[in-house]
Amino acid sequence: MVKKELKVPSSRFSRATKLGGLFAKVASNVAVNGTKQFVGGQKPTFSDLLLTPSNLQKLANELASMRGAAMKLGQLLSMDAGEFLSPELSQILASLRDNAYAMPHKQLVSVLSDEWGKDWVNNFAYFNLKPFACASIGQVHIAHDDAGKKLAVKLQYPGVKDAIESDVANLGRILKLSGLIPKQVDLDSLLNKTAKQLANEANYIREAHYIYLFERHLESTCFTLPKVHNLSNENILVMSFIEGMPIEQTAQLPPSVRNHITEQLFSLFFNELFNIRLMQTDPNFANYLYDENTQTIGLLDFGATREISNEISSGYLALFKALYLEDKDQIERAARDIGFFKQHIDVEYLEKILDLFEIASQPIRYNGEYDFSTCDIASILRIESQSINKQKDQWHTPPVDALFIHRKIAGLYLIAKRLNAKVNVQMLLLPYL
Repeated sequence: MVKKELKVPSSRFSRATKLGGLFAKVASNVAVNGTKQFVGGQKPTFSDLLLTPSNLQKLANELASMRGAAMKLGQLLSMDAGEFLSPELSQILASLRDNAYAMPHKQLVSVLSDEWGKDWVNNFAYFNLKPFACASIGQVHIAHDDAGKKLAVKLQYPGVKDAIESDVANLGRILKLSGLIPKQVDLDSLLNKTAKQLANEANYIREAHYIYLFERHLESTCFTLPKVHNLSNENILVMSFIEGMPIEQTAQLPPSVRNHITEQLFSLFFNELFNIRLMQTDPNFANYLYDENTQTIGLLDFGATREISNEISSGYLALFKALYLEDKDQIERAARDIGFFKQHIDVEYLEKILDLFEIASQPIRYNGEYDFSTCDIASILRIESQSINKQKDQWHTPPVDALFIHRKIAGLYLIAKRLNAKVNVQMLLLPYL
C-alpha cells in the first residue's frame, strides 16, 4: 500500500537543510527532556534522552521523506549492525526497508516532462499517475503502450543521484555526533558502502544491463524476467509488466507447487553464487511473483544486483563444503579467507561464531527434505547473538559482499518458512561441491 504523497527534496541544499533541521529538533527535545528529568531528581544518560519514542519517530519520518541515501543508510545499518544497536533504534531502521512516500502529482509530472519532454504522454495509450510501489530510489507506475502492452515504469526520484555523496557525508556527521552507533561498527566503511550501493541502484542503464545478463543466463528455465523498453534511460526504466500472484500468496497452493517454487529459488541462489557470479541481493517478497498458468516465477528489481568476485565465490564454495562435512577447522579457515574474523580473535568468541555458522547451515547439512515450516533458525540466531554481543570488542564488520549474500540466504529462509516448504537443499548444493 502506497503511503501519502510528500515532495522529494531535490537539491543538495534542501536535503542538507532537512537533515540539519532534524538534528536541531532532536537536540531541542534532548535539552527539554533532560532539564525536566534533572529537575525531577533523575540523572538521565545522553543515549536515554536521545532514544525517546518521539525522537526515534522524527528520525524515521525524516529519513523516509528524503528517500535516497537517507533511507538506504538506515537499511544497510539495520542489516550490518542491527544486533549491536538498541532495540528501539534497530526497529526504526528496519522499518525503512519498505517505507517510502510517493511524489506529489505536480512534482511527478515535472519529472516526466524533464525526462521525455512536454508531450511525454503521447508515448502511451495509458499512464497511471498513482504509483503502485515506492522505495528508497524511485517509484513504479503502470502504463500501456500504443499496442496495449502493459508496462512497468520505474521512475527515479529527482536529486537522489546527484546528492548521494553529500547525503552520506551529512548523515555520517550526524550519526557520529549522536553517539548512537557503537564504536565496534565501522561507520566510515558503512558510509562508503552506502554511497557505492546507492550509486549502483540509481544507474538504471546498469540495471537494464543486468536484466539482459540474467535473461541470457536463465533462458529456458522456469524464471521470467521483464523486457526492457527503448524509452528507458538513466533515470527511467520502462519494462514489460510481469504478471503473477505475490509469492506469499502461493502458501495457499498445493505442497508440490510450494516445494517446487522454493526449490527453484534455492537453485537460483547457488547458480548466482557459483556459476553466473551475479546476484540479485534483495530477497524482498515483492520481488518474486508466481504465474499459475505458465508455472513460472517472475523476478523483479535488479537494482541491487552485485557482481560476485572469483575470490568470494570460491570462498563460499569452501565454506559450504566445510559446513556440509561438519569440519570445524575447515569452516574456520574458509570463514577467515572470506574475511569474517579479525586477525586476532578470542578463542571463546571464535567458537561462538562457528556455532552460529552451524546453526545457519542446518538446511545444507540435512540429508533429505528440510522442513522449513518448523525452521526456527532466525530466532535461535537472534538469541545466540545476544550473548555474543556482550563481547563487542571482538566484533568485526564482514566484507560487504558477504553481508548481501547472507541477506539473500536469510530472505530465502523466510520465503521457505512462509510457504511451509520442504526442500532437499543439500541435494541442490552437492553438484557444486
